[in-house]
Amino acid sequence: MKASTRIIRLLLVDDHPIVRDGIKSHLSAQANLQVIGEADNGLEAIELARQLKPDIILMDVSMPQMNGVEAMRRLRREVPDCKILVLTMHDNKEYISQVIQLGARGYVLKNASPTELVRSIELVDQGEVYLSPSVSRIMLDELVVKKGGAREPAPEPETLSDRETQVLRQIAGGASNKEIAATLGVSVRTVETHRERVMRKLRIHSVAGLTRFAIAKGMVELD
Repeated sequence: MKASTRIIRLLLVDDHPIVRDGIKSHLSAQANLQVIGEADNGLEAIELARQLKPDIILMDVSMPQMNGVEAMRRLRREVPDCKILVLTMHDNKEYISQVIQLGARGYVLKNASPTELVRSIELVDQGEVYLSPSVSRIMLDELVVKKGGAREPAPEPETLSDRETQVLRQIAGGASNKEIAATLGVSVRTVETHRERVMRKLRIHSVAGLTRFAIAKGMVELD
């Protein structure tokens, strides 16, 4: 018997009803996505997240009563199992840095295509991190600005084996472990082993960090 498709349960948080309706209409048309609740501010988002326990909270950062940044601080404490994917028009580097530090699993701009939005949701649900290409550029710019600080230099990519470098490039491109395994013709467990080795060698322990490193080293091309 064919395994049933996993249904990803979503909570939409945006203070513009027209925007919410448009997003909900598109996402609800996907067989594997289900919008189980809607909120128009951070306070309501926290209450609904407690009640509904969604898989992913798709949330803007600029909202009345309680903005997305402050809501994320509370959501991380009160419903830590819910993954947060930021969907916003703001490409301000301060916003991006804050939400990544607070544990957001993705940052997508509202000018993204519907296909990109669906893919970002699916990747976040699989435990990956997704950043819109322009967001990756902003993070790279910030790294360049900070380059002369007193931080310890990052290890060079030459410390990685050829296969580890391939895996790193795939991770930075937003591919899941399953997708990397299919591309390289290896098992998912082998990919997981390579990923662990990459993180250990580079002393970077998050997908967002690996992505920043790969972009900064020119190992991936931005669209």
